[in-house]
Parts: sequence; C-alpha cells; structure tokens
Amino acid sequence: MSPQLLLFAEPLVANGLKRLLEDQLEGMGVISAASALQGAPELVIWRPEIWRPENGSDASVLRREALLLRERWQPAPLLILLPPGHRFAASALLDLPAHGLLEAPSPEQIIDAVTTLRSGGRVVQLCSPGTPSPSPPPPASGVGLGQWLLVGGLEQIETVRAQCRRLLDPPPANPLHQWMLEGRLRELACARQLLLLLWGPLSLAWGLPEDSPAPAHDPADASRGTQLTLQQRNAEGIWLAVRGRLESSIAAGLANHSGQLLAIEGLSPARCADLLLALLDQLEGLRAQLAAEPASPAVLRERWVSLQPQLREQALRAMASPYVQLPRQGALQPVARTLIESSDLAVDDPELPDAQPMLATLVMAQPLLVDGQLLAADELRAILQLERLVANWLVRTAELLAAEVLACCGPWPELRRYLLRADLLSTRNLERLRNQLNAQQRWSDWFERPIALYESRRRLLCVDAGTIGAVNLLEPRDAELRRLRPLQQLVTLALETRDALAPQLRQLIQGVGNLVVVLLTQVVGRAIGLIGRGILQGLGRGVSRP
Repeated sequence: MSPQLLLFAEPLVANGLKRLLEDQLEGMGVISAASALQGAPELVIWRPEIWRPENGSDASVLRREALLLRERWQPAPLLILLPPGHRFAASALLDLPAHGLLEAPSPEQIIDAVTTLRSGGRVVQLCSPGTPSPSPPPPASGVGLGQWLLVGGLEQIETVRAQCRRLLDPPPANPLHQWMLEGRLRELACARQLLLLLWGPLSLAWGLPEDSPAPAHDPADASRGTQLTLQQRNAEGIWLAVRGRLESSIAAGLANHSGQLLAIEGLSPARCADLLLALLDQLEGLRAQLAAEPASPAVLRERWVSLQPQLREQALRAMASPYVQLPRQGALQPVARTLIESSDLAVDDPELPDAQPMLATLVMAQPLLVDGQLLAADELRAILQLERLVANWLVRTAELLAAEVLACCGPWPELRRYLLRADLLSTRNLERLRNQLNAQQRWSDWFERPIALYESRRRLLCVDAGTIGAVNLLEPRDAELRRLRPLQQLVTLALETRDALAPQLRQLIQGVGNLVVVLLTQVVGRAIGLIGRGILQGLGRGVSRP
C-alpha cells in the first residue's frame, strides 16, 4: 500500500494542493476525507481558513484545533499551512503543537517541508508578523504621575528615534550629518534608560497598570520572520539548525542595535565575521568532544569552563591567521602568537548565564526551560531559546576577545591596518573608543548590573537578521546578588528604599492634594462667595435709594 497523506482544507484549495503533491511526490496518495483512509496517514496537512477577529477566533482556537488534530492522528506529524492575511503574532504561532508551520508558502516550500517532515524533521517558515506591535496606550485617568511622565517621555523618545532612523536610511552623503544622527540615537537610548531607572519598574514603560501583564518583547517577531528547518530531531540536528541560522545572520553583516557600545565594532567587518565564525567552529568541535564522552550535566559544566581558554586561543589564532607576520619595531612578529601571549584568555563575563542548560540541550538533547515550561529539545520554541543562548555566548565571548585585540593594537600601529576599521588608524580615535568602552563597563558594574540583579533580569545579546539585539531574560539571581560588593549593594538598597517609601509618599501627596481641594472649595470658595454676595447686596441698596 502506498503512503497516504491526509489533507484538510477548503475544497478549492484542497484540489490545488492535491494536484501539486501528487505531481511532485511519486507514489504518494493524497486523501482529503478521513473516511477514505486505508490505515494510518504518514502526514497530516491542515490549511485553516482565514481567521478574523470579528468572527470571535483567536490564537487559542487555532491552538485547540491543532492539538485535537495532533492527538487524533498521532504519531503522524502535523503540517499547518497558514494563508496570508492572518492576524496572529509569531509568538502565538510558535506555540502551536505542530511539527511544521508555513506561512503563505510557495509550492517549492511545501514540497521541501513535506520531505523534511517525512524524514522525521521539523520546519517553520514565518513571514513578517501578522499584527504590528501595538503602540503604547494613552495614560488612563487613574495613572499616577510617575507613570504619566514615563509614558510621555517614552513616546517622545520613540518618535524622535523613528525620525532619526528614517534620515539614516539611506545614510546621508555628508559624514558630519550621519555622525550627528548616530550621536542623537545614542543620546536617546541613554535618555530612555534614565527614564526607566527613575520611574521603573519596567512594566510602567508601556503605561500599563501594575496588575496588568507587560507586553514582552519576542525576538521571533522580527521583520524577516522566522525560518527554521530541523532535518534531525537529535542533538546533532538541533546544533546544525542553530548554527545554520547564526551563520546566515553573520554572513548578512551585523549592525549593532543592542543599545550599547560593542568592542567588536572596532574590528573591520571581515575580521569581525571571521572571529564569530571561528568561535562557532570551536564551539562545534567542543560540542563534538563533549558528546563523544558522555557525562553528567555538572561534569559537562566543569569541562566547559576548563576548556574556555583553549577555545578562545584557537579562535584568536583562526581570526588573525597563524601564518601572518607584521613589522613591529623593525622586526617581523607573528600576529596570532603575539595576540595570544598578550591576552588574558581566562577572563570571565559575569553576565554570561549558567552554561549547563545550553550544554545539556546541545550535547544530550535534554529538555529546555522556556518561560516556565519544560519543552522538548526539538520543539520550535526550545530551539529558538537555545539559539538565543548560543548567540549570547558567541557575542559576549567575541566582546572579550575584541577588547584584548584593541588593547594590543595600541602600541602596534601596523596591527591596526590589519584588524581594525580604517577610522581607528588614528591613535586618538582608538583611545577614545577604548575609554568609552571602559567607562561603559564601569557604569555597568557599579549601577546597571546591581539593578539587573535586584530585578532578576539578565540581558542576552542576540543575533538575528543581520543585527545584534538585546533581550531581557527573567531568572532568579539571588546568589549573584549576595556576592555584590558593599558599594554595589548601596544601589540595591536605594532601590529597596524607593520601593518602600513610594506608597507612603504617594498617599501623603494624595492626602495633601485632597486637603488643598477642601481648602479651595469649602473655605476659600465660600469666603469668596460671601464677599461677592455682600458686594452685590451693597450695590443693590445704593441703586435703590432715592
């Protein structure tokens, strides 16, 4: 008996899909009615109708229907074909219980997806999100002063940032104008952080009441959508899918949209890409080495930490090329060896999360915790979360190495031409960049990091669609909070004091305001009324006299 494919769609669409699948897949029987099946289907394809909010349909209805189909025809994989015009966000679509998800697919994409699912893989291809990000709602009548100031300031900042981005696309011909606009964007980013610092918590950034959930930024809602193909559902297949997505993003060129200055921006674009790709290659080799010697997650973490200096050394050697020599003080010196000898490869970034969950998924395909849910390693949301963890390690490790490269380029002018951007050939520009990076690091250590620890936030640097972005991950960081130095603990103490005094201060201001209202209406208002009444009576008597 030939393999069967069960198709659920509107009659007109079902006829077209049936003709396409039967022509492209030889020996495949396409059945559009469950009663006509002979045995179990090998694959189930569902193309829902265009769902509209006015019909009362939402993401929960779509999820419930997909779950019923998956349970009814298990173990056959489920492929959902979304028509154009739906109004669902990517975060809701990625939560669907389906093995494959295609949005407005082409015939070639459908055939490739069917082939991948039949071989045991997973496929997701999403275009731009169905609904644009909602603009912050206007402040309601019950919104407090701090919330109103925060919302108004954020709206003004976002308006000016949008204007600056429009002026930078395409970049102006005058370099001075471009530098002024880029500087303005950095000023606006600092102003936004200052507003959130003064009037936080972060839920107030969107003008929502404190009992309402704040909209979380979903990195999947990108303009280019999400495209992921998982050929195998084991650890090897998961790693290949994550690496493929990261390599495509790096090849497209990375623009810094993280809101902070990065050391890798000082490298030339070619060297920056070489460094990131070299780290990916070393991570693949390390993953294969750990997979060849099975061990417990705790042992994996210990071996991971012990092998980090060697991994960074090999990445630096691959980026600088082991055979390149440059003149230095009248003699040729090998670039790679000099960089390795003068760099501290054992330095650690405190913002790197615990590597155990990432390693357990990459090496042993263990489930991953995503938004409080323990998901299988081959689930789409788990793969995207794993990609964010790998990208964060990739960018932060590249930052550590790039900072060492910038330090080595200071006393070696010839090395600047080989590794750095053209504008950093000037000693003044190079030292200015290093000073800015050092000042940013000190500000982060003394103020931003204690606040992030107290709010249980971790900032992940993600790579997506040719950009480096930032995502806040909520996780307990109490152990790190207890290890803060005394001066850093003063920052958290100031936040705690503000949180403790804010309700009493708010009640005091409200009581004073009510007292002023009573005085103005009951005392001053009545007094003015009596005075006016007396004046009118006096004028009336004077007029009535003969």
